[in-house]
Amino acid sequence: MRVNRTLLSTALVVVALVIQVSVLARLQLPGAVPDLLLLTVLGLALVYGHVAGAFIGFGAGLLADLAPPAAHAAGRYALVLCVIGYLAGLARPENGKLKSATGPMAVVVAAAIGSTLLYAGVGALVGDTAARDVGIVSLLFTAAVYDLLLAPFTVPLIMALARRTDHDPLAESQNASGDVSSGWLASGTGLRIGSQRGGLRVRAARNRASRAGRVKGVKRL
Repeated sequence: MRVNRTLLSTALVVVALVIQVSVLARLQLPGAVPDLLLLTVLGLALVYGHVAGAFIGFGAGLLADLAPPAAHAAGRYALVLCVIGYLAGLARPENGKLKSATGPMAVVVAAAIGSTLLYAGVGALVGDTAARDVGIVSLLFTAAVYDLLLAPFTVPLIMALARRTDHDPLAESQNASGDVSSGWLASGTGLRIGSQRGGLRVRAARNRASRAGRVKGVKRL
């Protein structure tokens, strides 16, 4: 990924994780916990695409796996967010701009339900039955509701920041220098001097030919 994408993604993921652990996890809401980290990955994936979304999701999930007070196996949430980031990136608009809020909201609901199911499924493979004890239906419903309520305040802002910083200064400088050089070659001094030299050469050749014709004519006389 580009440097500016990496820096912005890292900063947003760290901020979202801090808020997730220190604020949202302490609200003691019934059912699931609002997943700000998931919404951050979704917002970035909808702008950067599926490949970047997978990388960002894996990194964000791995940080969540290692951050206290996480008690699950490391790599579990990294796998979940990697898959979710990849799938969300496939829904990225072609021009990078959204025509309505229906698409992103549908992506949020699908991601909330999908991440909960995937997290519970991976947990079941390693012997974690917490989701089954709490009630998977209640977790799915509350996760979708909480994330859907939080999404309008986070996803548009994250997407706007991502679009604003989604440029490559090195490529732009190269393109600018290329444009300047091409413009200089097309209409600048280089071609003008070349054309003037070519014109002088043609005129000199014509003058020599005319002089030779005159000499030959004099000789014939």
